[in-house]
Amino acid sequence: MTPSQDVTDTVRRRTFIGGAAAAVAAGTVAQATPAAAQTAPALTAAVLEFRDQWTGATGLAELLRRAGMTVVDLDLTRPATGQPTRVDLIAFGSFTNNARPYLDYVAAQTASLRDFVAAGGTVLELTQSDQFGPTVAYLPDTMSVQRTDPDSSTIHPIAADHPLLAGLRTSGGLIFPGRTGFPTSYENLGEWRGVRVLAAVEADGAPPALVEGAHGAGRFVAASLTVDKCWDATGTARQSAEAIADSEAFFANVAAYVGTVRAGTARAVVPTPMPPQPPTGPLIGHVDESSARIWARPGVDPAEHPMWTCTLAYGRQRRRTRALIATDRDDTLLFDVTGLKPGTEYIVEIAPDGEAGDLQPMRGSFTTAPPAGRPTVTTMGFGSCAPSVPDAVWDRARLVGCDGFVLLGDTPYVDSTNLGVARQKHRVFLQQPQLAGLISSMPVWGTWDDHDFGGNDVHGDLVGKANNRRAFADYRANASFGHGSDGAVLTSPLDGEGIYTHFRRGPVEVFLLDPRWFSRTEPSWADPAQPTCLGTVQWDWFRTVLSESDAPFKAIATGLIWDDKQNSEKDDWGTYFYEREAIFDFIRDEQIAGCFLMGGDIHVSRALNYGPRVGYDLWQFIVSPLHGSTIPSLNVPHPALVHSAVEPNVFLKLVADTTVKDPTLTATWINRAGREIFAVERVASQMGH
Repeated sequence: MTPSQDVTDTVRRRTFIGGAAAAVAAGTVAQATPAAAQTAPALTAAVLEFRDQWTGATGLAELLRRAGMTVVDLDLTRPATGQPTRVDLIAFGSFTNNARPYLDYVAAQTASLRDFVAAGGTVLELTQSDQFGPTVAYLPDTMSVQRTDPDSSTIHPIAADHPLLAGLRTSGGLIFPGRTGFPTSYENLGEWRGVRVLAAVEADGAPPALVEGAHGAGRFVAASLTVDKCWDATGTARQSAEAIADSEAFFANVAAYVGTVRAGTARAVVPTPMPPQPPTGPLIGHVDESSARIWARPGVDPAEHPMWTCTLAYGRQRRRTRALIATDRDDTLLFDVTGLKPGTEYIVEIAPDGEAGDLQPMRGSFTTAPPAGRPTVTTMGFGSCAPSVPDAVWDRARLVGCDGFVLLGDTPYVDSTNLGVARQKHRVFLQQPQLAGLISSMPVWGTWDDHDFGGNDVHGDLVGKANNRRAFADYRANASFGHGSDGAVLTSPLDGEGIYTHFRRGPVEVFLLDPRWFSRTEPSWADPAQPTCLGTVQWDWFRTVLSESDAPFKAIATGLIWDDKQNSEKDDWGTYFYEREAIFDFIRDEQIAGCFLMGGDIHVSRALNYGPRVGYDLWQFIVSPLHGSTIPSLNVPHPALVHSAVEPNVFLKLVADTTVKDPTLTATWINRAGREIFAVERVASQMGH
């Protein structure tokens, strides 16, 4: 579940109306009452909480007051270390991360929150939603906490003697029993590192519902618990007297715990290792005649297995390359292997160095590109708008003989600018079994469209786009990723500008343009009175690599279609017609043979012939969707339209054959059942050769 981001009724009350807890039956509550906090030194808590649409309740500030703390509002105009009064605890209430003020504050004050804790303060994080902020973004690099979607009301005390849990009422071995109206643990802490698990949904400690991390002299505490949601806007109890008493006891423990942290007497924190996650990959990325880039995410604790070896086997020959898990790239591995033979099949095995224990090697295979210039037949798949659930469309792409695949965007649907969300969506996508079989058996390249860039019909002025670029680079193994701050092409997945790239496979060279990142960010190089689509640096790069290409066939690919969608959205080349026409003029004026266009996005498949626009007939091949949802209204009339189909679960099989006198290029649209929808065949002599 993901509550709406609409926020109502900020709680900033200094007094509380009604809602006093009734006494609990004798013998059912071990005494850890608010009175326990009365002997602690005077402590101050700065609170940020909001009332959300799901529960209609709050209570964090009131519960901390009942625990004996002085409560003030967190001043969002000041850093954590510069609040108007001395603060011992900064507390974010349940669902607060649905609200823009929280997201803006923690983004701007990451350093000050860390400094506040390092100096002996405590930060308590009770936020929940995995859509608006699944990652506790301000934690130091030594720890991480990320929420996942499932909810629960069974909370096991994994560390029952810990000061935060000691003395809490239990029922059947569970704490916080008997709460009603919404889950006790909302969007559990599915992933963690560098923290101790104190309470969890299951008795084995996963997924956690409460964790503690040490940083300097202070502590970070993160929870998926909704135990602060006790009263509605009028002060009427939303929980039973027993449940409110449980909350009071817990926050009494919180107050006492904050006191020990401030005094420097809190217990040392021994982190709980996270059990291995399902591995993702291997993904065979960019492959040319003599090298390969191979990606994987083992799903293990990098501290336990930091170094991994990728072994490529060809007959009796072995090539080994080692790499460290990149903790700053979401615990992923990237191997660059050189010295390979062209047109050769290699078997891939990725395993940890040293004692592997129960870990199984990650395996795959691929074939290097054929030697340049040698007559050959190359078969590649193209597709856009893909499912993140199991789907046989990927199996079909393998069965029809594709030896490489290009993801044209909306692969996957991210629809967020939160880094944790983006990474998780990419991971779930690549873990789908049929897709996992494809990406581990052939080279795969990719670009993005609007939904993996950030959201429907978004452009380069999107706030937060850098997070999506980072996630894309974390989960792809292209030959390059746009350019750096100096304008030079980035050949590694570092932070930079755009994700455009190109590659050659046999007689086909594919130019994957990025019409998202740069759009609307500067005047157009084609018409300074208009906003750009590609940006000047990408345009200069594209002109260079296109004019240098001697491939017989050249695919110019974007997620956008190359004409007007004829709806209210503006993410198509019809919007940026002045740059589109400049591209076509360049191809014509430079007499660049063999070009054709690729597009996706619209959930309809089409083939259009624009006639001799570039000195020969220029075709556009639109292939969409790989998933099952079509949009018939976008199958609009067009004077260049030759074929169209409103067909779900479809990909394009592209076959380039240079073994014949007049090399052929055949594009066939195929659905997951193997039925050929329509096809277009061209020969080199029809494409400017």
